[in-house]
Amino acid sequence: MVVATSLDEFSLGYRGWRVVLACFLMAFFMFGFGLYGQGVYLAELQRAHGWPGTLVSAASTFSFLLTSILVIFTDDLLARIGLRALILCGLIALGASTALLGLMQAPWQLYLAYALMSVGWTGMGSVVIATVLNSWFERRRGLALSLAFNGATCGGIILVPVLLALSGSIGFRSAMLAATIVMVVLVLPVVVVFTGWPVETALNSAEGSPRRGKPARHSRKELLANASFWTMVLPIAFALLAQMGFIIHQVTFLEPLIGRASAGLAVTIMAAMAVVGRLTLGLFVDRLDPRLACAVSMISQAAALLVLLQSTSPAVLLGCCALYGFSIGNMITFPPLIIQREIGSTAFAAAMGLGTSIGGIVSAFGPGIVGLVRSASGDYTMAFAMCAALDVLAAGLVLWRPGRKAETKRNLAPSP
Repeated sequence: MVVATSLDEFSLGYRGWRVVLACFLMAFFMFGFGLYGQGVYLAELQRAHGWPGTLVSAASTFSFLLTSILVIFTDDLLARIGLRALILCGLIALGASTALLGLMQAPWQLYLAYALMSVGWTGMGSVVIATVLNSWFERRRGLALSLAFNGATCGGIILVPVLLALSGSIGFRSAMLAATIVMVVLVLPVVVVFTGWPVETALNSAEGSPRRGKPARHSRKELLANASFWTMVLPIAFALLAQMGFIIHQVTFLEPLIGRASAGLAVTIMAAMAVVGRLTLGLFVDRLDPRLACAVSMISQAAALLVLLQSTSPAVLLGCCALYGFSIGNMITFPPLIIQREIGSTAFAAAMGLGTSIGGIVSAFGPGIVGLVRSASGDYTMAFAMCAALDVLAAGLVLWRPGRKAETKRNLAPSP
């Protein structure tokens, strides 16, 4: 029987790094198609079918809300059908969704495609990625998560321009079908060969680490009654609400100040800095307190927003977008690190699923709330100041540590 040790994690030959590659590809296509690509679908479906933007936007909202419900049951699905089967189901659903987006002729097919995309999120999204990497890594967990989740940002940087270029040259239908085929060809063999739970783990630190491996099913009622869970979930949800609000309204705010081209450059800089931020944090986060690092990231975003509101200098505005982007990707890296440290492995998948669901539902209102405040006040000053205030509030909440780690784990221990 193969026994994994913590020393393996520092070797390039450790199988866990191949699992990271598989998770990177999953994040690349899932976030590329399922999040960043939605702007492409909005434009192309309006152009191809003359459908109103509200119809396509409503389908996007439906998909995000359905995803937030389905991810709650990730731990149940992992226990019932297994890791590899769940990922393959997600891949099939995402492939069917993207192919249908290219082939559809009727509005009801749009909602079917977006429902399939929600199933794809359940099988290939952040909850599954965090859960499998949590089982493979202990001392390099933060780096592994950062590398894998960089696939999400790379999906936006690479896949969206490719889809736009292909749509212009060979048409939207052919572009979607070609991209779907490429996804299946790249992801399917990697998932089949590389993904799985460690055969055996016996990692013993000074405190005595729990055995890592297949996550146990866990009562969500116990998580909802746990204060440590809420002081992780609510701050992240508030920060994501502010983050989604700023991202969606960023170009609208910047274009009158610095022009369309420079506003587009600001988005590119912000996305690139998200990659840099994840890689930089990944190198050090395993030696840091994740709650403190999370609070610092939230404060940096608040500072960037406040300076953004006080300046009209293109250089300063682009610098603020770069600073803001540095912490964007890390908001989905911190939760699994906090959960593992304070709640433990036995409830990891359940806590990730429930926390992701709550954060997804709350953050979905971000763009709408920012838009309402902007309309009521006449400009973005109050709206972005509200986002900065939410970041400061979130930073204070995430530093609150109710109870001790040992007590938390004992309270969440599965019943025999």
